[in-house]
Amino acid sequence: MCGIVGYAGYQPAAPFLLEGLQKLEYRGYDSAGIAVFSDKVRTMKSQGRLATLREKVDAAGGIPGTLGIGHTRWATHGAPNDINSHPHSSMTGRITVVHNGIIENYIPLKEELQAEGVVFRSETDTEVVAQLFDKLYDGDLVGTLIQVVGKIRGSYALGILCKDYPDTLLAVRKDSPMIIGLGEHENYIASDIPAVLDHTRNYYLLNDNEIAIIKADSVELVDLDRNPIHHDVYTVDYDISAAEKGGYDYFMMKEIKEQPNALRTCIGSRIQNGEIQLDKIRLTEEQIQNMGRIHIVACGSAWHAAMVGKYVIEELTRIPVEVDLASEFRYRRPILKPNDLCITISQSGETADTLAALREARANNVHVLSIVNAVGSSIARESDDVLYTMAGPEIAVATTKGYTTQLAVLYLVALKFGMIRNTVPAKLAEKLLHDLEALPDQLESLFQDEEALKQLAKDHQSRGTEKTRNNVFIIGRGIDYGASLESSLKLKEISYVHSEAYAAGELKHGTISLIEEGTLVVAVATQKPLYEKLISNVKEVKARGAYVVAIVREGCTDVESVADQVFYIPNTSDLFTSTLTVVPMQLFAYYTAIELGCDVDKPRNLAKSVTVE
Repeated sequence: MCGIVGYAGYQPAAPFLLEGLQKLEYRGYDSAGIAVFSDKVRTMKSQGRLATLREKVDAAGGIPGTLGIGHTRWATHGAPNDINSHPHSSMTGRITVVHNGIIENYIPLKEELQAEGVVFRSETDTEVVAQLFDKLYDGDLVGTLIQVVGKIRGSYALGILCKDYPDTLLAVRKDSPMIIGLGEHENYIASDIPAVLDHTRNYYLLNDNEIAIIKADSVELVDLDRNPIHHDVYTVDYDISAAEKGGYDYFMMKEIKEQPNALRTCIGSRIQNGEIQLDKIRLTEEQIQNMGRIHIVACGSAWHAAMVGKYVIEELTRIPVEVDLASEFRYRRPILKPNDLCITISQSGETADTLAALREARANNVHVLSIVNAVGSSIARESDDVLYTMAGPEIAVATTKGYTTQLAVLYLVALKFGMIRNTVPAKLAEKLLHDLEALPDQLESLFQDEEALKQLAKDHQSRGTEKTRNNVFIIGRGIDYGASLESSLKLKEISYVHSEAYAAGELKHGTISLIEEGTLVVAVATQKPLYEKLISNVKEVKARGAYVVAIVREGCTDVESVADQVFYIPNTSDLFTSTLTVVPMQLFAYYTAIELGCDVDKPRNLAKSVTVE
């Protein structure tokens, strides 16, 4: 979750560190700090936004030096304050560390060090790494790091400075992301590519238990036995401007508007001459025909995509599908069989719980197919097969194009599997392919409702009581229920308005008691077999005073007699409507957050990439 940057070169390090941390703000943080080496290591850190740290650095006239590390922290151990902020140094000041992850056995290590006279300044688990490194240090920088790695347990990406090595930056990782940026007479470390993108497009991906020894003119990679490692150089293949706001006030709105093109890339590149090409996956037709069960494992919005995917895959393939929260999957002893398939979904490809679930599946000899956006990420590299969503960089914490492209890949998988298993007749396959290819233009047409949704957000905040303004219910049936989960999350995470998604048929089993005069209920009704039943649910909440906004297909104008406001989506297959119904709710959530003065791209307490449990 935290953000790490590091620099070794011949230019001043501090400006890059601050700039790089700014590029990683989307990861979420409550404090920030940098440490720069010149004649000694100088550290500055502060609670709050990066702007506060920048002001502190400027007030001091900058920090000299051409070697340094920086960090944005989400508090896990110890309250957010200046002392607990990273970087952390050892008692002697010889070792300085930044860390993303959690050291699980920090308490016994800390107690052991304290018994030997080491004095700790912070409440963090990270300081244990600095103090332990110093205690074990014998002049051999890499050898000492290997000893430290042998003693700590947990997840970590570490950037390390040692005052005895004024030209060297050390890095190591396990279960937390880390890239090594490769420049001209300068090299970098970072938690993610945007931090270095203004300086280089070339980078190494550091694997678990690999050490990088970084200097201005060299990068050496070794394993824990000090054997040299060779890695291919990755090159960023998207336009640098894709990671910039491009004139929008917030990345989220830019990314909402990028969805049509993202879908065109994701879908269009995989449909050729009436056939679906699932890249070069190793899963064979025989395996697909003999598949027993599919387990889809994900977190957050990716889990919502999985919920929709379950309906689509089961309908088109007749393979039973289980959807699991990744944080629950590996702890419930899932029943996994050799002819099963595990599909893991993660935008970042670094989600800790999803990565652990992937490893659980592979340990049980289950084939893993992953759907990710980040090329070369941990989940992508550890999977048997990977399908990239091709969404491009997504900076806003609240996913938009990440979610809709995940849905698109699930549609493609479902239809391809169905065609292989002969559970989708040829004429139906032809129609579904046509509907898939039409989705990008249909999604783009929904932006014509933007002003109306902006006004809805404004009106909702001026109508009713404080209680009704801060409680929204979103109802749907079948696939519409799955889509409602994501719509509800969008509203919660960026506007802080309490929102709940319910399967509409469950309203009478308790939830309808919460409906009162002025309560906003969004009714998603796009499934033809369930449309009339959903309209009955609308009448039930209307009878109790709800203000109802309906999202329905074009032509379903009869809903206007029971709903207060209606938004129409273009006609498509029942199976693909979730791609379209979520867009009005993305816009409504965005404008609600704006109306309430929220920081849309960086909602409180949240991070883009959740790399700890």
